Amino acid sequence: MTLFEALQQRHSVRSYRDLPLQEESIRVLQEEIQACNQKGGLHIQLVTQEPKAFNGFMAHYGKFSGVQNYIALIGPKGEDLEEKLGYYGERLVLLAQTLGLNTCWVAMTVSKGTVKNRCEIQAGEKLVCVLALGYGAAQGIAHKSKPMETLCRTEGPAPDWFFKGMEAAMLAPTAMNQQKFLISLGENNVVSIKSLGGFYSKVDLGIVKCHFEIGAGTQHFRWEN
Repeated sequence: MTLFEALQQRHSVRSYRDLPLQEESIRVLQEEIQACNQKGGLHIQLVTQEPKAFNGFMAHYGKFSGVQNYIALIGPKGEDLEEKLGYYGERLVLLAQTLGLNTCWVAMTVSKGTVKNRCEIQAGEKLVCVLALGYGAAQGIAHKSKPMETLCRTEGPAPDWFFKGMEAAMLAPTAMNQQKFLISLGENNVVSIKSLGGFYSKVDLGIVKCHFEIGAGTQHFRWEN
């Protein structure tokens, strides 16, 4: 399964079966986590066989059940931390999908105190959110999307790669399914993205950028500085 196929098939899952992760899946995820940490200067960590983080009132309020594994998205505090964790976190989400695993982005409905007790968080670092991980009781359902024309702007006719990038971006998970982003195509194939506000909007930007790159192909454009 390619990453593009993974983003087409992947949906948020909140209920999981009581099955341990396969050792090979753990190895592949750990290798990618290490790569993401090196590239992004982050401290993302995988936690397995730990049900307490999703065993409190808030988790039940969020309708989570059976979650025993998660990826803690941690990194040094800074203006770009949330966007970087969104970007690299989504790459881990899509990799998990290729391994036959299911995931869900979680910010509020998890015991962050429990997560912090199980992870190594150094001075100056911050836990932003986590990714629930495991074998889903079901595969989830697709979310509704806003029309493409409300999510992008172009100066003149847009090339096919831009539309493919937008198709992938429209499938990106965002907080409360708000899709509060705007992607613009400028001169010389320079693409920009901005947030239109909302909860965890910076994390959303990173997730959407990840999807757009997979759909469009990074060889076709560059992001605006």
